[in-house]
Amino acid sequence: MSASSWLSLLAVCVLGAISPGPSLAAVMKSTLQGSRHHGLVTALAHAAGIGIYAFLVAAGIAVVITRTPWLFKLMTWLGAAYLIWLGYKAISASGTLIGDASGQQASSLSLRQAALDGFLISFLNPKIAVFFLALFSQFVNAETTLTTQLLMALMATLCDGLWYCLIAGVAGHASILPTLRKRAKLISGLCGGLLILVALRILMI
Repeated sequence: MSASSWLSLLAVCVLGAISPGPSLAAVMKSTLQGSRHHGLVTALAHAAGIGIYAFLVAAGIAVVITRTPWLFKLMTWLGAAYLIWLGYKAISASGTLIGDASGQQASSLSLRQAALDGFLISFLNPKIAVFFLALFSQFVNAETTLTTQLLMALMATLCDGLWYCLIAGVAGHASILPTLRKRAKLISGLCGGLLILVALRILMI
């Protein structure tokens, strides 16, 4: 591909990553209820889910999902159900997040759960496969090599991972996290509400 094509692909990947949605809410929830490390783990696990779809699309396997309506619908419902569960957990936790004078607080959120939240939010969203099919189809032709396709998938994965790691890193900074925790009830409630609203919108489509 030409340099301009790579730049165009990069621009779309960046715009797709920074678009606010349930992924942002999940990273913020993990950071707020846990720590910077929890947020980073969620971000990296989310990028892993994105990477799986991107590589599957590059290999052509994702067509099976997008062309099998019942499988696509099942994964969509599972994803919506998980978003609702995450939203409920965030809202219910908002009433119990109490920090001390230094902004420190105990958290029951494990790194394993933080990773699972990030991974499943992306992996249980088959529309990501549709997005990559639509995106990659604009740049792939009969002469495109497998190496180029894999590099395209890697670019999408890195854009997602770096963006959400940046979010977790900034929100989890020692000078910022205590301030966020003082507003933990409001932020967790907003994140939880956003997750549930997105899930309901998915179910109504």
